[in-house]
Amino acid sequence: MGRAGAARKLAAAAAYGGGGLSVLGAGLYAVLTAEAKLARKAIGRTSGAPPDATGWYGRGRPGPALKIALLGDSSAAGYGVEDVTETPGAVLANGLAEYAERRVYLRAFCVVGAKSSQLDDQIDKALTIEPDVAVILVGANDVTHKMLPSESVRHLSEGVRRLVDAGVEVIVGTCPDLGTVKPIGPPLKQVARTWSRRLAAAQTIAVINEGGRTVSLAAVLGKEFAAAPALLFGPDQFHPSAHGYRALATVLLPSVLAALGLAPDDEEHPEAYRGEGVMPVATAAVQAVRTPGTELDGTEVGGNRLGVRGLWVELRHRRRRPQAKGEAPAPNDADETAEVAATGSTTS
Repeated sequence: MGRAGAARKLAAAAAYGGGGLSVLGAGLYAVLTAEAKLARKAIGRTSGAPPDATGWYGRGRPGPALKIALLGDSSAAGYGVEDVTETPGAVLANGLAEYAERRVYLRAFCVVGAKSSQLDDQIDKALTIEPDVAVILVGANDVTHKMLPSESVRHLSEGVRRLVDAGVEVIVGTCPDLGTVKPIGPPLKQVARTWSRRLAAAQTIAVINEGGRTVSLAAVLGKEFAAAPALLFGPDQFHPSAHGYRALATVLLPSVLAALGLAPDDEEHPEAYRGEGVMPVATAAVQAVRTPGTELDGTEVGGNRLGVRGLWVELRHRRRRPQAKGEAPAPNDADETAEVAATGSTTS
């Protein structure tokens, strides 16, 4: 079976309640678990809760404020850094405030150690602020806890559906390339790369089907992120550096701007010379997992969202923005914060 076919099969299994233990077979988890015991010795430990990125950014800029709900696990929370300005939430919110020229209210609902099955509770809380956009980074701990890939994708799909039905724009950073794991050597490294890419492709198909858009993390975090140890060994082991989190937020920001209708005019249409275009979702999903920062979003061809080979998507390589000045969230204004909590709205 080809990669696109495998991704479609896993996504369908999640949608219809089926699915085997893994796209590569039941033995993969046992191998990963055994390898993890050996690799732990090579991985450092990080302690302490991450700084809370919740708060107001870009104060002094005009309103109404844009609201971001940050959902997921430790990779969304910025576990391992000490300065709040180094968390992915703060980097993302500062960038959005600068390039949108608007105030931004970011609320971090992410929880260290969270699995996809716990995403529903985070969404319950996030919907109370009526966010304009939700950014989701989840699935890491699903691997640690041996959650069926089809189950993981199903929880993500259901969560995206709830948010979209509530009128929220949704951006999902898909599974990173597990082949970047240093403590794991060949041939397991190649197996892990294939597994993670197929899972990311399946996540993409499921998210697009529910009306969200995805951004491929692929190997963007590389050596700095060492994402797979975090995925394989849990949130109390090795996590990204501040540089890794900045890289993560940098690839997400252009898609967040686009989702809010704030992309530059010259990015209105796909550009063929940049490798952008319209294609079936499974084909695009497999292509995206090889290139970090690749955005996929549903579109129509001839007035139809669905083609013979599945949903139509736009594949984009949006231009990244220079990093905005790293500012900590301003002290919460009591009146504004109370209004957000009570009504989900913000004042201008």
